[in-house]
Amino acid sequence: MTPPEIEPETGSGGGATPPAGSTPEDKPEALLQNLMLFGEVLRRMGLNFGSANMLDLVRATEDVPVGHKQDFRHAARCLLVHRKPDLPLFDEAFQVFWRRPSAEQTTRDLRSMGEQRRYRAPQVRPASGDEEGQSQDRESSADEAAQPAVDLTRTFSAREVLRAKDFAHFTTDEMEQARQMMAELAWDLGRRRSRRRIPGPGSQIDLRRTFRRNLKHGGELLELAHRQLKTKPRSLVLICDVSGSMERYTRMLLHFIHSVAGELGQVEAFLFATRLTRITRQLKYRSIDEAVTQVSRAVPDWAGGTRIGEALRSFNFQWSRRIPVSKGVVLIISDGWDRGEPELLSREMARLQRSCRRLIWLNPLLGSPTFEPLTQGLQAALPYVDNFLPVHNFDSLQALAHHLNDLEPRKQPSLSRVHAVRVQAGVPEIVAGNPEFQGTAKPAREINPALASTFRHPLWGQRRT
Repeated sequence: MTPPEIEPETGSGGGATPPAGSTPEDKPEALLQNLMLFGEVLRRMGLNFGSANMLDLVRATEDVPVGHKQDFRHAARCLLVHRKPDLPLFDEAFQVFWRRPSAEQTTRDLRSMGEQRRYRAPQVRPASGDEEGQSQDRESSADEAAQPAVDLTRTFSAREVLRAKDFAHFTTDEMEQARQMMAELAWDLGRRRSRRRIPGPGSQIDLRRTFRRNLKHGGELLELAHRQLKTKPRSLVLICDVSGSMERYTRMLLHFIHSVAGELGQVEAFLFATRLTRITRQLKYRSIDEAVTQVSRAVPDWAGGTRIGEALRSFNFQWSRRIPVSKGVVLIISDGWDRGEPELLSREMARLQRSCRRLIWLNPLLGSPTFEPLTQGLQAALPYVDNFLPVHNFDSLQALAHHLNDLEPRKQPSLSRVHAVRVQAGVPEIVAGNPEFQGTAKPAREINPALASTFRHPLWGQRRT
């Protein structure tokens, strides 16, 4: 996209300070014109404010003179800046526009935007991130004198490139930017109903509060007090694979786990390769670098083999009754490359799926258009997965956040539902018609009427008189 060109200004007014020997109070017309030009510069840089804000700024100069530069800057900043990302743009424009002029040159031409006066119009280049435009600027600067370049366009951002880039190809700087982007995501799993009841507009009558409230009526039950079920935040359990096959995604997934743990209150995190390790305490560190250091010390089998079934068995027998899993959401992050027994994985997945509200499997390889879950581990686990989603870039994380924020009641796993999940993922032929998936769903047990119980109560069928 070609950036817009700045039209040359034909009128006067460009600097904040009038010529020597005069003050802004001596020429109010020049000050008003400079304020209008300053507002035009801010609008070209993308700031959004109305004419009423400019009128307020003109009235503010009566109490905050331009000669008090810092006070005037703060007043203009409060009146003209309405968004936090616009603060650096305003500060840069203010320093360039309201500068002290030199003795030999005038600053009445606004095209230079703070650079020395040129007889050629300054070049306007797009925002930082356009490598082709930057290379052309470097080649042209080697042949001719350097031209003042004004960075006015904000139509391109490096974040847009990171959104679709695979986590496996991230650099160190891009990981830091992605961590800041993850911190901006909103995670809300909703609330669950507990067995406790609190005062509220429920269906159950609170007898104690009802009697106490009606003492003023002489014991007559005129006002009824009710109780309702208490709600609590829904918990989240993260079980992440840190084996050798997941080493490319481990760093970014730890950033993801750390950001989710900082956003939500009730989060339990586990890492596994050949054994299961709880890292909830290590995630309490506010610094991600310190948290990763503590996690690496706590996990003895980092980048080792993969035994998903044994890890899930350890979780089901050691941790599922000690942490709030029954009404929570469980996220398993793994590529599905398993060296264990498929029967064990299938059995433990079924047990885990029955004990939680939602079981979601996140696979970083699912983002590839050629991916097919043909491994024995995935084939054994998919019939018991409520959602099979990708987690390979920032867009997939944002889609996961929206999905968790709008969870629906869980249904019992079936081959038709797994087929629908695979259709959403773009691979409809994997489950449908695959003979290896036949028999994974338990058929309904047929009851033989001849083998039914023959007990009959002696009062059945008799009418009471």
